[in-house]
Amino acid sequence: MSSSIEEQIKAIEEEIFNTQKNKATEHHIGKLKAKIARLRNEAEKRKSASGKGQGFAAKKTGDATVGIIGFPSVGKSTLLNQFTAASSKIGAYDFTTLDVIPGMMKYQGADIQLLDLPGIIVGAARGKGRGKEILSAIRNVDLLLLLIDVHKPEELEIIHQELFEAGIRMNQHPPDVVVTKTGQGGITVSTTKPLSQLSETMIKAIASEFVINAHIVIRQDITEEQLIDVFAQNRVYVPALVVITKIDRIAKEQRKQLEHYFRNQGWIVTSISAITGQGLEALQNNIFSHLQLLRIYLKPQGGRPDFNEPLILRKGATVEQVCRRLHRDFKEQFRYAQIWGPSAKHEGQKVGLEHLLEDEDIVSIIVTR
Repeated sequence: MSSSIEEQIKAIEEEIFNTQKNKATEHHIGKLKAKIARLRNEAEKRKSASGKGQGFAAKKTGDATVGIIGFPSVGKSTLLNQFTAASSKIGAYDFTTLDVIPGMMKYQGADIQLLDLPGIIVGAARGKGRGKEILSAIRNVDLLLLLIDVHKPEELEIIHQELFEAGIRMNQHPPDVVVTKTGQGGITVSTTKPLSQLSETMIKAIASEFVINAHIVIRQDITEEQLIDVFAQNRVYVPALVVITKIDRIAKEQRKQLEHYFRNQGWIVTSISAITGQGLEALQNNIFSHLQLLRIYLKPQGGRPDFNEPLILRKGATVEQVCRRLHRDFKEQFRYAQIWGPSAKHEGQKVGLEHLLEDEDIVSIIVTR
């Protein structure tokens, strides 16, 4: 980030901090937050153009990729070594892992890539401790595991804030907002749902930092931060699980209280001890579930299903995607498919390419001879 932009952001942050927050100033504060988002976008574009600030090199492979993040010495490397054949260095001191260490976890027929990322620290979003590189790698994963030391629950809020500042939105969906740029007419706003946290004045104030003429349609009740995210256009929405580590070091009642505390904040929580193995199977199951993977068993015409090596697809997959994975010419030769299992209305149902599949469906593809 250039010093001039950095100075501008710092000055705006100070202005927000010193501005009394009330109904009269809310649109002004919203506009200032939008200006910060715009300036950060500009800084990131300059870095990308100069080739600086690139993330760690970690080629995605397998059926899905899971990032393991947390403060230094929280147990990331130990967990990776328990789940995979990777050899990630372990030590009882900070910054043992200095690069991304990949490993492959085989579970329920799926190959799930795990990435042990260097420990995140306070200030990571602004580049401290190679934070920009770590956060860049995080933006490309399909699921995040937030490892929290059982003795340091406050680390979760710090990680959440660092990721939020870096444009990573955990366990959220993109806001249902459509922005159509126009040639003239200024900024107009339409809503299909009542807005409890945004006035039209605030919406226009935020939008004016990014567009001059546009029609904005808002289809859900959103916050000012969510509206800024729409215009920033560089946000990443990633599912995340909280993993409390080292639970072998506290009493069972203390563990339950900590789990309850995090769940009340809306987090999905699994408690583990990578040393004793407690909770590891439950964590693997949670990972598989939240990746929304489908196990599709293929059945040759007139033969038996292959239950040993399922075809792994994502939720929302269709028969057409099965054909593409099997052979590039399958779609052209396709006649129909037969389905047994959760998505079938009856055993051996005949379906077309657009049929939506569900986990543990059995599929037989019938092709022309």
